[in-house]
Amino acid sequence: MNRYPPPFWGDLGARAGSSSGRKMKGSGKSFAEEHLYLEFSHQMENCIFPLHTSITLFLLSYCDCKDLRVFLVSSKENADVALLHTVLPQDLEVQIVSRQELPVMVQSCCLPVAVKKADNFCRAGLSVTLRHIIQKTYEADTSKKEVLELLGFKKTCLKACAEVSQWTRLCELSIPLAVERFLSEPLKPQSPIPEEMLQLEKKLREPVRVHNDDKIRRQKLKQQQEVEVPRQSPGSGHQGALGESAKPPTENLELRVALSRLRVQEAPAETPREPVHIRKMQTLDLPPLDHLFAEGLYFTLADLVLLPCVHQFLAHICKKRCGILAHLPLIASWYQKIQEVPGVQRAAAKCRVQFLQLSDLLPTLEKQPPILRESPEMEEKNCMHFIGGPRPTISKLMKKGIEAKLSPHPCPTWTLDWSSLPAAVSPEEGKMSTERALRKQQQLNNLVSVVTNMAKPGDIVVDFCSGGGHVGIVLAHVLPSCQVVLIENKELSLVRAKKRSDDLGLSNIWFIQANLDYFTGKFNIGVALHACGVATDMVIEHCTKTQAAFVTCPCCYGFIQNTLKFTFPRSEPFKEVLSYKEHMILCRFADQTAVQLPQERRLIGKQCMCLVDLDRAWAAEEHGYSVQVISMEPESCSPKNNMIIGVPV
Repeated sequence: MNRYPPPFWGDLGARAGSSSGRKMKGSGKSFAEEHLYLEFSHQMENCIFPLHTSITLFLLSYCDCKDLRVFLVSSKENADVALLHTVLPQDLEVQIVSRQELPVMVQSCCLPVAVKKADNFCRAGLSVTLRHIIQKTYEADTSKKEVLELLGFKKTCLKACAEVSQWTRLCELSIPLAVERFLSEPLKPQSPIPEEMLQLEKKLREPVRVHNDDKIRRQKLKQQQEVEVPRQSPGSGHQGALGESAKPPTENLELRVALSRLRVQEAPAETPREPVHIRKMQTLDLPPLDHLFAEGLYFTLADLVLLPCVHQFLAHICKKRCGILAHLPLIASWYQKIQEVPGVQRAAAKCRVQFLQLSDLLPTLEKQPPILRESPEMEEKNCMHFIGGPRPTISKLMKKGIEAKLSPHPCPTWTLDWSSLPAAVSPEEGKMSTERALRKQQQLNNLVSVVTNMAKPGDIVVDFCSGGGHVGIVLAHVLPSCQVVLIENKELSLVRAKKRSDDLGLSNIWFIQANLDYFTGKFNIGVALHACGVATDMVIEHCTKTQAAFVTCPCCYGFIQNTLKFTFPRSEPFKEVLSYKEHMILCRFADQTAVQLPQERRLIGKQCMCLVDLDRAWAAEEHGYSVQVISMEPESCSPKNNMIIGVPV
């Protein structure tokens, strides 16, 4: 097993300026200590690849962010960087480094990565990094409210991880990768439209739902009625009735409302009150809102993520004069509208992006019939219905000799001496009730007992879906000779965990805010306490790929469903007996183990829970693992008290 050396940083800036590093001249301004690492594989005309890098550079230009020191990480030893100055943003200073020169923690992650020098906390992955750039820009200058607006309503734009959110996955992964593949292949007259572009076209056709849309839709109805009233005058004929008054406004209501949020310098105009008949109209009878931007009515981070990808795609098909554009009228219309957003043209100029002008083509494109397809997975999900209880499914498994059985607990009475541990180690520091803290301590006793028996000096232990760090901080404290890594998508949870770690003075712990898939480092043991739904399956898969042991406690079985990465059941014996729908019945009833439920119902729930985890265990055994499913002690420590323990054979 490969081991990491002790965490080090060294003087990366000095090394980047030496013979091994290359420096692209820029403004020469001094930089803050936070570093931003972007991958550089190649360039094509006016674009840097991979597209994740072009997207990040475009956002930096839009935000006019100067608080990050930017490094391009070359994926090739002798990468051609001679023409980089022609495609990099004009006012950005960039240094070129190799992956071997990166801090060890950064080497464990997919780029982009943002990290402060000599710190043990980094942010990895496109969405997490972009959201951080936005927050950092606003904190440095709170007058940039239009930048903060990119995070959308309740600041949740692209916050859900790609493994769970189909929308985040489409923006963050699917479309950039699809465009990169499309650009690398010869374009033929009959080249198929990338499925991901058809999904985006379909998304732009969906009804718009925004906060307070009822009020905006009433304004739209009022506007429509004013336009429909012909301007009658004596002697006017049919042409007069359909004159200027019948034309729609030069800027429709949706666009005016959407752009008003970005033009923060302008004073908001007072909206006159609607007539009585419009105020009394039922919401269902109001006209729908047009889908202006990627997420609906308002310009968000999703638009800035998609723009560099769609621009390269459109430039390629327009240059080859193929017929693909005719089938994507809404994408073409979105592409034109986005150019009207304040700041986009400025960012494009900095990044040397020459926008295409498709306005003359739009009337023709809108008459083309759409090509819309729905994947078999989505069709199956949309028609999913549950009828009846779990007993027929359980009986079907029993006839094939498949029953829910638990292995004995390896150390049922083992417990940490919580009274002798520093206060910051205890879950009570996480601001929870005394009763809940006791249950959390009992849960930790179970996980820590198994991990400490597995771990050897020098091992790397990863706490996946770490939350506030209850598991990882205890492990880092009781295993000082091991390196502990906390992976969590939610920033606030990880920040709280880091504060507790700093109070303890732990030096063997890293904090990585990222989706699980963005961690690519080698490790020896993977741990996950109450990883929801398919997150448990993702953790187990991540461990089996690395041949690491795993200790997981699943949760939220009702959230389990087929994804782009997983299909259920997982193991061959279960696949031979159960359909996907039958397996989902087990998952749904596995969540019925709450203490307030009748005992008989809880026992059936526990049985379903054990069968779902048995399927997971057998799937891991097919990858060369020895796996046990046990129950935590005491069982009252949690309604979700199963543990799946796997060791590579």
